Amino acid sequence: MMEFHLWLSLVVICILGALSPGPSLALVIKNTLNGGARQGYATAISHGLGVALYAAITATGIGLLIVQSPFIFSAIKYAGAAFLLYLGIKALLSKQQNFQFSQQGGAIDPSINGWRDGFLIAFLNPKLAIFFLALFSQFVEPGAGWQQKVQMTATVGTIDMLWYIIIAFTMSRGPILDKLKANSHIVDRVTGSFLILLAARVVIN
Repeated sequence: MMEFHLWLSLVVICILGALSPGPSLALVIKNTLNGGARQGYATAISHGLGVALYAAITATGIGLLIVQSPFIFSAIKYAGAAFLLYLGIKALLSKQQNFQFSQQGGAIDPSINGWRDGFLIAFLNPKLAIFFLALFSQFVEPGAGWQQKVQMTATVGTIDMLWYIIIAFTMSRGPILDKLKANSHIVDRVTGSFLILLAARVVIN
């Protein structure tokens, strides 16, 4: 097992990483607004699982294979860009009346799939492998046992998951939700444009 001060340092780094804004945050907000709290929580949990999976494959050495293989890295990278583009276009084409209906207590957008979206937006980001390779190299000692690797993987995934659960909880309560739903068409346009720009950035870089 890791020494407490090392584990605490890992926790701080993971919290700072989770707090940084990006497509995952935009997706959790969008799915919570359009799909309700349940889809927001599903997005948060599955994203945490996707991040934990990347941490696990990095700890076992598979992450190094992804980084060192231009074909595998590019395949995951472009698949991720395509998924971001899909989500962005879907947000831009969404109709405000669907969410006005849900605001009155009716059905929510049935096309939202938080379990799929959260996991894929994490799994189709090969830069997580680079991040975890750099991160784990600072904490994993030579000959470290599986217990330490499991502890690190669980820490990374749990912190990511809890942060986005907090976001989903906050976004699905009280005046914040009412204001967002009242301006859902603006939120969708901004989110969609942001995701499309990120997809373009991924392809260019």
